[in-house]
Amino acid sequence: MNGPAAAALTEWLAAAGFLCLGGFNASDDIVLPPQTNGTPAQSLLLIGSTGPSVWPKLSTSPEAADGGADPLDRYTRRALTEIAAAEGLGVVFPFDGPPYHPFQQWAKRCGGFSQSPMGVLAHHEFGPWAGFRAAFLSGEHLKSEQGTGASGPCETCQDKPCINACPAGALSVETGYDVPKCRDHLSKSRDLDCWSGCLARRACPFGGEHRQTPDIARYHMERFAAL
Repeated sequence: MNGPAAAALTEWLAAAGFLCLGGFNASDDIVLPPQTNGTPAQSLLLIGSTGPSVWPKLSTSPEAADGGADPLDRYTRRALTEIAAAEGLGVVFPFDGPPYHPFQQWAKRCGGFSQSPMGVLAHHEFGPWAGFRAAFLSGEHLKSEQGTGASGPCETCQDKPCINACPAGALSVETGYDVPKCRDHLSKSRDLDCWSGCLARRACPFGGEHRQTPDIARYHMERFAAL
């Protein structure tokens, strides 16, 4: 997708609190899911949000007001399904499954991401604050792939302050992210600083201007810990 169509899509996404994080064409090594009508997809656009970008839209949405579960996922599904349909695109979501779609693999194919010790991917511009919300699928090839051409930041980060910032000792270069150890630490007290945002993420030197506010971080921590 290029030219006026791409500009219109960018505007629609921004109006709903999202952005395009890159895209690529199908290839022998990456087979894409079929489009909504069952026809093969030839290209993919990765749709995400950064830090608090989606929150003003979500907070005034019907999903936030109806008291139902998972308002962020339900708002995401409604808003991005509407945009995809208006553009004649298919759409899949990371919260559909099992089986789940390989969003991290797709993000790495887009470029600009690297694997962090925190488990999440870190982006060269947004750091660890880029969330994957959906993928749009098209029956046409992109004229030029939408990757940034940049590398993710973790490979050149020498100090790795995220590791030492974790009070649970749940991160290491050798073994990555120990999820049970993190959840066990959170279960000790609801007054821990971690509940207002992962201290390891907050210590990342990349993309700090895109970090989540404490109330948004707590929402995500509640869902993650399920305590």
